[in-house]
Amino acid sequence: MQGILYEESTVWLFLLVSVVMGGWLAWMTGRAMALTWKPTIQLVAYILVLGLVVRFIHFALFEATLLTLHYYVVDTVILMGFGFAGWRYNRARQMTTQYRWLYERTGAFSWKAREDAGKPV
Repeated sequence: MQGILYEESTVWLFLLVSVVMGGWLAWMTGRAMALTWKPTIQLVAYILVLGLVVRFIHFALFEATLLTLHYYVVDTVILMGFGFAGWRYNRARQMTTQYRWLYERTGAFSWKAREDAGKPV
């Protein structure tokens, strides 16, 4: 996998920076976008910038290449996954707590309309 997903000497550096640190930042960015009801296109813009930050951390701490499209795309795809997962998880929680009379949670990332939501009382 070295050369395809990461360029460092060990996979642990890639996992630490891109998955653990970058993934946590992307999750929190998705959470912030969901909690403030921002559109997902804004989340995409923030994750693209976050991909540059992760590349810089690889470059500054572990002497990786700074300006390489291949590894930027790899890091950004991973960050997009975490970012959209964080956004969807928090949006599902929002919809089922703020509008509990309309929606019920069906999983960690999904919700559905209540069966009795449209019926008069």
